[in-house]
Amino acid sequence: MIGKLNHVAIVVPDLAAASAIYRDTLGADVSAPEDLPDHGVTTVFVNLPNTKIELLHPLGEGSPIAKFLQRNPAGGMHHLCYEVADILAARDHLLVQGARVLGDGEPRTGAHGKPVLFLHPKDFCGTLLEIEEI
Repeated sequence: MIGKLNHVAIVVPDLAAASAIYRDTLGADVSAPEDLPDHGVTTVFVNLPNTKIELLHPLGEGSPIAKFLQRNPAGGMHHLCYEVADILAARDHLLVQGARVLGDGEPRTGAHGKPVLFLHPKDFCGTLLEIEEI
């Protein structure tokens, strides 16, 4: 059902500093920051030959990422994103298997402009998963 790893998301306390580390120190191709108000985050993508790293920073006080940074002030890995061919079929399969889909269960538009869903970390070895329709 799942396809390739689309990205690994890392929450960072300073988006500009984190972008500079990937761009200047590691020599990676780093995108410009993009605000995603529906998700309460600002994102930057680090483009790698085989996947991407998504750097996440809170956008506003109500951001769910702000709570993550309160618990992890230095930042850290937030989620893994896997590609799926049909997000509704994937969701329905996951629900039958007993997985919990976060939110209202309906896909939202993600950072790439494509439908995404998040899956409860307790159902996946303690890791928050995102699935994105490709």
